[in-house]
Amino acid sequence: MKRKTLYFTAPRQVELLQEPLPDLGADDVLVETTCSAISAGTEMLVYQGRFPRDLETDSVISGLRGGFKYPLAYGYACVGVVKDTGTQVNKSWRDKLVFAFQPHTSHFISKPKALFSVPSSLSPETACFLPNMETAINLVQDAAPVFGERVLVFGQGVVGLLTASLLREFPLESLVTADCYERRRNSSPVPLHSSFDPNSPDFRERATLRLQSSADPQTSTQRGFDLTFELSGNPSALNDALLLTCFSGRIVIGSWYGEKRAEIDLGGMFHRSRIKLISSQVSTIAPELSGRWDKARRFHVAWKALERIQPEKWITHRFSIDNSEEAYKLLDEKPQETIQILFTYP
Repeated sequence: MKRKTLYFTAPRQVELLQEPLPDLGADDVLVETTCSAISAGTEMLVYQGRFPRDLETDSVISGLRGGFKYPLAYGYACVGVVKDTGTQVNKSWRDKLVFAFQPHTSHFISKPKALFSVPSSLSPETACFLPNMETAINLVQDAAPVFGERVLVFGQGVVGLLTASLLREFPLESLVTADCYERRRNSSPVPLHSSFDPNSPDFRERATLRLQSSADPQTSTQRGFDLTFELSGNPSALNDALLLTCFSGRIVIGSWYGEKRAEIDLGGMFHRSRIKLISSQVSTIAPELSGRWDKARRFHVAWKALERIQPEKWITHRFSIDNSEEAYKLLDEKPQETIQILFTYP
């Protein structure tokens, strides 16, 4: 049996290759993919060739072990249906809708323990958002928002939108978002007057004014945001974050910059600000939570959050896997037109 698998073969080159499907082992299942989601952040770095060559692709997800080097099958958001089971696998797995951290491919062999049964309340397309929802939950857990805080989120791509949606469930004093693309600002879960273009000349002034308009002047003693998330993928956004975050505030950095570089101004107020820079990445759980939280608990929370937020509304494009080159070209050349792109498998 043959399958179609997407490979990144060189900067800005992808190929859909026909390759033999591995044999079905006694303790394996065969999954036929229904849809898979493109990660606009990580996959764009791979597509553009802007990734560190000496970094492991993922130290936790077994299907993504190995280094970043071409040719590379990559992706981690596949949803499909179990079509066959090995002789030692319970037959109840057959016809189940499942999620897998799996590169873009039409069929794959997996151990059942590596699969997640998709709740009946969710569509396959919504289930594709599971990794990004887990990431958003991890970001919020690492940030630990406090009742009544003022929060700013840079980046309203999928992770930023999900993070802002989760933050809206908190009793914050104010929640402000920023993104350079109008379509993403308009999709933000905050009111339009609270979502700004960080590239506009008066961005910092407008964000500060929005903050002041929501504060009680009788009790407000701090200028700036208590908590800032940098999720834009643009390292230069850290300078805005440093200037807009108040004394003893926190900046949670969830972006992966790959080989992108920018000058960060740590010679100004930062030295006296006691601002905390927090690195947040979903592969692990913060040590202070690991005694009570594990990945299974976090995934359970992520499924429930997907039911509430219903992120399918942010799917802007659907491409057949046969047209994958067109999908990546669109995301590379016209990112302002996209939010979430999905592959379908005819």
